[in-house]
Amino acid sequence: MQIITSKENETIKAIKKLKDKKYRDLQNEYIVEGIKMIEEAVAENANIHKIVICEECVKDGVIRQKLLYTIAKYDVIYVTKKVFESITDVSNPQGILAVIEKKNEKQEIGKKDDLIVVLDGLQDPGNLGTILRTLDSANLKHIILSKDTADPYNPKVVRSTMGAIYRINMIVSEDIKETIRELHKNGYTILATSLQTNKSIYDVSYQKKAIIIGNEAKGVSKELLE
Repeated sequence: MQIITSKENETIKAIKKLKDKKYRDLQNEYIVEGIKMIEEAVAENANIHKIVICEECVKDGVIRQKLLYTIAKYDVIYVTKKVFESITDVSNPQGILAVIEKKNEKQEIGKKDDLIVVLDGLQDPGNLGTILRTLDSANLKHIILSKDTADPYNPKVVRSTMGAIYRINMIVSEDIKETIRELHKNGYTILATSLQTNKSIYDVSYQKKAIIIGNEAKGVSKELLE
């Protein structure tokens, strides 16, 4: 078993670059970390390009043998603890991460979907991850993101989705106003969240609705409220 011992290894440097959105977009790849996320990636048939394992974590029994057998069919790279710590984004890593190809998202939303969530300029990665996880738990399949919304493949977002990222169809809209217009043409009633209303979201029928959630500080943009 060959073990990478240098942080300057070309493969290691390429993985480090995936922390940057520009490089994630260029390579069409992103990083997931942790045992559960790797297990879910395998279960959901995610396109796993590489798996990186800290050799000390194998010796310490942190990573179970069953998982090691399961992932043996992939391109598995073993590294020293020092090298792994140079690429991890987690303060207390479990010693395993994977480089995964981004999904080919369906750009058209089915006209039979009852509820679609639209994010307009949402910035906090943790909030985005929580929303994706909530949609997944409600068995909703699609979300639309304006181009100025946080990157769904940001490591913090990926981590907080707890596997939902493998199942949700994420559409990034280059023109969110036009996308909203298309939803309306397809028979969707457009709703926007606001702190200045007395109407509760729980009082709304969800049939053929598109709900816009805005920026944490500014709310839904004025151009979408018009």
